[in-house]
Amino acid sequence: MIDLADCYIKVRKRTEAICEPLQTEDYVVQPVVDVSPPKWHIGHTTWFFETFILKPYFAEYQEFDPNYNYVFNSYYETVGNRVIRTDRGNLSRPTVIDIKRYRKYVDDAMLNFIACGDINQDVAELLILGFNHEEQHQELLLTDIKYILGNNPLFPAYSKDYATPKFNKSGAPFIKLNEGIYEVGFEGVGFCFDNELNRHKVYLNAFEISPDLVTNAEYLEFVSNGGYHDFRHWHAAGWDWVNTNKVEAPMYWHQIDGTWHNYTYHGLQPVNMHEAVTHISYYEAYAYASWKGMRLPTEFEWEAAAGQFNWGLRWEWTESAYLPYPGFAKAPGAIGEYNGKFMVGQKVLRGASEVTSPNHSRVTYRNFFQPELRWQFTGIRLAK
Repeated sequence: MIDLADCYIKVRKRTEAICEPLQTEDYVVQPVVDVSPPKWHIGHTTWFFETFILKPYFAEYQEFDPNYNYVFNSYYETVGNRVIRTDRGNLSRPTVIDIKRYRKYVDDAMLNFIACGDINQDVAELLILGFNHEEQHQELLLTDIKYILGNNPLFPAYSKDYATPKFNKSGAPFIKLNEGIYEVGFEGVGFCFDNELNRHKVYLNAFEISPDLVTNAEYLEFVSNGGYHDFRHWHAAGWDWVNTNKVEAPMYWHQIDGTWHNYTYHGLQPVNMHEAVTHISYYEAYAYASWKGMRLPTEFEWEAAAGQFNWGLRWEWTESAYLPYPGFAKAPGAIGEYNGKFMVGQKVLRGASEVTSPNHSRVTYRNFFQPELRWQFTGIRLAK
């Protein structure tokens, strides 16, 4: 049996460590709808434990502030009305100090609840879901902070102590997999999200997949050769997106005096050509693959081959639509809203990223985003 109190403390402290370099003003900014202010993240993850653990299962608990259910509910229709997503940046109140008090209040109550020892299997599973939910928000916090600071005209550094993971391109030939029946999906002990269930068989034609991610140098060839101005490599929706938004390069890239720079957690720096390209949309990933005369792997090809290459540095766009696995069933109540209702109009990403929380990645993990989004650490692995 895992030590629930220890897990709770560790996950909550990591969120606080992520926020440590921030100034108070950084907590409030919401430049675009997809980015939430950091203070909303720390409030929402606290609300999750209050709403789904303390209020229904801890008789001694007194709600901190009834208004917080309206403020920090994200998308749970079952739980009631909420502030619309675009208004999260308008919440000057509650203040950062208020939310930190709320966080401590709930933490104290949660540790008292866990210490009581009267936790059945269902509640334990909810707790573990809460840990994983907060780990998801830790990654969102880091990417949202990068967007907030990366769109500040001064390009301030988030933290000089941030360690960029090393990327080494193997240069090995494409990995070949034979046609046949493969099994995909989660199986075994430990946590997984409901969208990873149920394990099932898929038939795959023979294919080849790159052992390496595409680098900045390789992607720059696409940019320099007019890839963003050649409609032949783009979906119609992608071509509209490029032209409407005047996209010329990956997010955070800026051409200064003839040299490409990009915003990093250390501030604005020349693009490191040896790193894996990141912050690109599905549209861009597809167009690059088309320009190379190749394609993106399906999520099932990716999972079947993942044991033969290194992954985890970038979320990797796949050619698969985000759909339910055979036998998928949503849980009753609010928890059932976690994944199932988003299974339309989105693409699956596989792997993990350099800002994914430790122990929060699995070969069966199914991330998903709309095809135009690129503020996450998204990258490209080619297939043919």
